[in-house]
Amino acid sequence: MLIFQQNFTPTQDSKARDCVFEQIFQEREEKVSGYYDLPFEQHALRDSKVYIQANQAVLEKLTDLVIIGIGGSSLGTKAIDCLLSSCKNRKNITLHFLEHTDSIHTQATLESLKLPSTLFVAISKSGTTIETLSLCKYILKHFGILESPTNKRHFLTITDSLSPLESWSKKHSIHTIAIPSNVGGRFSVLSSVGIVPLAILGYDTAKLLLGAAKFMESFFARKEEHLLDKALFYVQHKERYPINVLFSYSSIFKDFNSWYMQLWAESLGKITHSGESVGLTPIGLIGSIDQHSFLQLIVQGHHDKSVSFLLLDSQSHPQLRIPDIDFLESSDFVNNMSFAKLLNTQQLATIKILDEHKIPTDSITLTELSERSIGALITYYELLTSCVGRLLNINPYDQPGVEFGKKLLKEMLLH
Repeated sequence: MLIFQQNFTPTQDSKARDCVFEQIFQEREEKVSGYYDLPFEQHALRDSKVYIQANQAVLEKLTDLVIIGIGGSSLGTKAIDCLLSSCKNRKNITLHFLEHTDSIHTQATLESLKLPSTLFVAISKSGTTIETLSLCKYILKHFGILESPTNKRHFLTITDSLSPLESWSKKHSIHTIAIPSNVGGRFSVLSSVGIVPLAILGYDTAKLLLGAAKFMESFFARKEEHLLDKALFYVQHKERYPINVLFSYSSIFKDFNSWYMQLWAESLGKITHSGESVGLTPIGLIGSIDQHSFLQLIVQGHHDKSVSFLLLDSQSHPQLRIPDIDFLESSDFVNNMSFAKLLNTQQLATIKILDEHKIPTDSITLTELSERSIGALITYYELLTSCVGRLLNINPYDQPGVEFGKKLLKEMLLH
């Protein structure tokens, strides 16, 4: 499902590779983060099944699904839906996201919605996220959600067990779903945070988890050593290449890029146990669009960037062809060529240019576009983030810098 290639030399230090693997293995055993277990658990699948069966009357009339959440509460679901939206089993439901307190976007989103055909899903791990709760308050008032049991069936919450949001939901007889407390928001897409909305949209979420489980098993069976090599390369060369570019060759990867950037930035931008500030800066690009802009900086600017290419096998693209029309002679050489071949050749040409300029690159090719392949891709990046985090001597699962901002906001608004 995933093919990996890299132009940098794998580490010859087997002890270093074994050391980081043992750290990750121990982390999983000690349940430092629950994301390692999500592909193998049935909780999210059961939560989805129970909710869908209990709310058939609402879901049968559903035309709009609105996710109220920010960061890890929304980015994963958005990424997977963007990747798989062309799948035949995807239901004809419009997916909306209310992610922050932008009143222009909020008004534009809500003005066309009718409560009888809309489901609002409020997602907050802590149950205290100010943006999410503020949006919830507006929606509850605007649509009169709390005015009747019928209206309440159009509102669902997903949060930590015993959080303020769960307590409020139970008090008002709103359906609520609990997520594992040891799974951070940015690692939570394979929990009910992502699985429940994706199941409502019609995706085969069991296959999504299966793809994730297979890759997780393969990694812990020491069959994905390239991942450890990549993590070691990033950390061993963090001063020379502090910026990591994800260059994705299809517009369907746009939201995946955003998910990756949050995962990478919030997990790895930390202060080490010895007091050193560290981090690798993530950048998400789309090919071939950004070949006409950012590629210039990569090639002739400071060579302080590593580049990962993400692409679909050409057979996974619709086989649209460029017509044989005499238009401009300088472009006639692509006549009768498929758009997929043109896009993939543009990507290969970019890799060749970067190789010639001694810029470290690697590539991930999806041989199919399916729930299984996307589950594997999600797990690959989560494991890579954990490995780099441990090599940097940090905790990749907390976010103290974000909490500083939340605390200051509250103080400013109270005074």
